[in-house]
Amino acid sequence: MSNLLELYWTFVKIGCVTFGGGYAMLPILERELVDKRHWTTMDDLRDYFSIGQCTPGIIALNVSTFIGEKRGGVKGAVAATVGFLTGPIVIILIIAMFLKNFAQLSVVQHAFAGIRVCVCVLIVQAVLRLWKKSVVDPFTLGLYLAVFALNALSGLLPVKVPAALLVILSGVLGILAAGRKNRAHGKGGAAK
Repeated sequence: MSNLLELYWTFVKIGCVTFGGGYAMLPILERELVDKRHWTTMDDLRDYFSIGQCTPGIIALNVSTFIGEKRGGVKGAVAATVGFLTGPIVIILIIAMFLKNFAQLSVVQHAFAGIRVCVCVLIVQAVLRLWKKSVVDPFTLGLYLAVFALNALSGLLPVKVPAALLVILSGVLGILAAGRKNRAHGKGGAAK
C-alpha cells in the first residue's frame, strides 16, 4: 500500500507542474524519476516518451501510467495516473472559478507571458537532451532530417503527412536499420 501511495503522491507533485505538455515535462520527469527516485533509466524514459507519442492522450500522463505499471502492476498504473491527474484537475477547477474575473488583469496576462517563456525553455532543453541521446549516427541524422523536412514542409506538400504516420514509419525504418546492422555484424563476426 505504501508503494501505491508513494506513486500517487509523486505523480500528484509532477502533475501540478505540467505546464507546456509532454516535452516540457521531460526534464522534470528525468529529475524526479531517474535522478531522485531511480525508478527508471533515461533510456527507458525516452522509450516511454516514444510510446506515449504513439498512443492517445497526453505524453506525460502516458509516461506516468507506464512507470506506475512498472512499479506496481495495474494498481500502480492506476495510482500513478490518478495522481498525475489530481493536481491539474484541482488547479483547472480553481482557475475556472476565478479566471473570468481575473483574465483581463495585467498581472495575470504578464504571469501567463512569463509561463510561456519558461515552457519554451523547458521544451528546448528537452529537445537538446533527446537530440544528444537519439541522433547518434549517420542513419539517425538522416532520419531526423527527413522527418523534420516532411513535417516542416507539410504545408507545401499536396498531402499533409500525419505525425502518427511519421512516428510509425520512423519506428519501422529503425527496425529495418537494426536488422541490416545485425546481419552485417553477423557476417563480419562469422569471418573472424
